[in-house]
Amino acid sequence: MKKHPAKTPARSATRDPAGSPPAALPPPRRILVVDDHPFMRAGLAQLIARQPDLAVCGEAGNPAEAFRELARGKPDLVLTDLTMPGRSGLEFIKDLQAAEPRLAVLVISMHDEAIYAERVLRAGGRGYIMKEAGGDNLLAAIRQVLRGEVYVSPRMSARILETMSGRAPRGSTSPIGKLTDREFEVLQLIGAGQSTRDIATQLHLSTKTVDVHRGHIKEKLELKDTTALVRYAVRWVESQGTKG
Repeated sequence: MKKHPAKTPARSATRDPAGSPPAALPPPRRILVVDDHPFMRAGLAQLIARQPDLAVCGEAGNPAEAFRELARGKPDLVLTDLTMPGRSGLEFIKDLQAAEPRLAVLVISMHDEAIYAERVLRAGGRGYIMKEAGGDNLLAAIRQVLRGEVYVSPRMSARILETMSGRAPRGSTSPIGKLTDREFEVLQLIGAGQSTRDIATQLHLSTKTVDVHRGHIKEKLELKDTTALVRYAVRWVESQGTKG
């Protein structure tokens, strides 16, 4: 975890033609960067630090570190990945919103926005951008969310509007979309090779509750037995490029 002392970059101010003192410019908006990959975290921090209107107030590699940095850095926005050790990204967003309802959260992730973006918004996030979008688009997304707006890609925005208007074509929704966030989380852990007991421990649930979730997943995805569930989960996790 890297500490970032609060700093305000030198910024010029224009003097009024009448000779009155220049108006003070607003301080840069403070951003907490949360990602479990140090190189990615460093790259994001460097990109943000070069902007005169933005500043990095802290970095964290997991949700527990993020909450410690939250108290210290007092960010205006949390820029976070979804896949991190110790807590699922969706649950982390919900925790942030419970602790700081006015805090803006922008997710930057490698995972397909068609699967994750709506879940992030429902959890309380204010935006979702894929890592492949590039630095300029990321900065635009950060500024848009800091203005109090929601950011998703134009493609995802059109899809959400079609869904809300009822014009989305039949069969366009992924079967995964039928799952609740908790069921979705259990499916990911099954695909990562974790047993019912392991899942229960990680999610702080009873094994009975995990079994109930497994049953609901099989029903919603129309899988006939546990073997089919495990096979489906493993293939899905592999298709997303992540395990665990």
